Amino acid sequence: MADFSLELTEDQKTLRAWLHDFAKDVIRPAAHEWDEREETPWPVLAEAAKVGIYSLEFWGQQWFDPTGLGVPIAVEELFWGDAGIGLAITGTNLAAVSVVSTGTNEQIGEWVPQMYGTPDEVKVAAFCSSEPDAGSDVGAMRTRAVYDQARDEWVLNGTKTWATNGGIADVHVVVASVEPELGTRGQASFIVPASTPGFSQGQKFAKHGIRASHTAEVVLSDVRLPGSQLLGGREKLEERLARAREGQRSGRGNVSMATFEASRPGVGAMAVGTARAAYEVAVDYARHREQFGRPIMENQAVAFKLADMAMHIDAARLLVWRAAWMARNEVPFVNAEGSMSKLYASEVAVRTTEQAIQILGGNGYTRDYPVERMARDAKIYTIFEGTSEIQRLVIARAATGAALR
Repeated sequence: MADFSLELTEDQKTLRAWLHDFAKDVIRPAAHEWDEREETPWPVLAEAAKVGIYSLEFWGQQWFDPTGLGVPIAVEELFWGDAGIGLAITGTNLAAVSVVSTGTNEQIGEWVPQMYGTPDEVKVAAFCSSEPDAGSDVGAMRTRAVYDQARDEWVLNGTKTWATNGGIADVHVVVASVEPELGTRGQASFIVPASTPGFSQGQKFAKHGIRASHTAEVVLSDVRLPGSQLLGGREKLEERLARAREGQRSGRGNVSMATFEASRPGVGAMAVGTARAAYEVAVDYARHREQFGRPIMENQAVAFKLADMAMHIDAARLLVWRAAWMARNEVPFVNAEGSMSKLYASEVAVRTTEQAIQILGGNGYTRDYPVERMARDAKIYTIFEGTSEIQRLVIARAATGAALR
């Protein structure tokens, strides 16, 4: 187990500087255009792939950093550049994490490389869990997977929604219910290539923020999958279902929640990046904007806002780094540290971007300045991969031991 330290290594400092330059030179100049176009920024993804940022190898290296800080450092810098493009670059990772955390070695070797493609042919992947009637209530999932023993195939039917890269991905990881009576414990994940008959993209959503990231429904109509595309394999699934039927707790828990819990410090890092970006714009503006004969930074009302922003961003980063270190070193989140990091950082991002607009005044409310876009982007952190309300529920259960609902 690596010691928890706030002192970055030289390699980590080099990584941060390299990613900061990429965000400054490649992501930021493209941010406004792709936000307006509301399309996946394929040219930026291609640039990220060429330099090695958009690749299995890069994110694997960050994950295997024994301190756990490789991923949050990388994510913060990319989202400092722009949240929508940052999510376009990192959106594949959620699907990859689900395969790595629940799949067999053979499945990891076969499918994860296909999620990223190559620098000459960039591809993306999608993790599909939410449904029109099953967002926070994962147990209400209606997508069904039925096993056809005679053909060793699974037949999937249902609709998934809010899927990042949904429909445009070459590989989709779809969570479905195999034994509805077991609720969340009767669910499993499946690999679904986009070319599979019966699989299609539904509605593409026009969103408030992160508009450079593609979000859509995916529809499964009698989709037939080989038994080998059940993540983890049928033997492990049967063992887990048997324990659930007997009332025993599965070691892996719910497959969607296991993926989300592992990713929560990463979402916190996204929020820290956006908050920091808005804070820096506000500081620069307050330093140069003059009213009543002096920079507005010299007014306590403005300076105190900036002080609070700086304090909350640092506190959010510390929570994220702690949770990331714990996750990497397999220290259990007994006090819901993962949820704490995601909840606090996401709400700091919303508050910081809102205050940045206030400091910029009317200018902040226009698209001539980036804080308007950052504020639209920040709101998603309190919603996706577990709403703020769900995070508070998780933390409250850990703190009180009560069966809260």
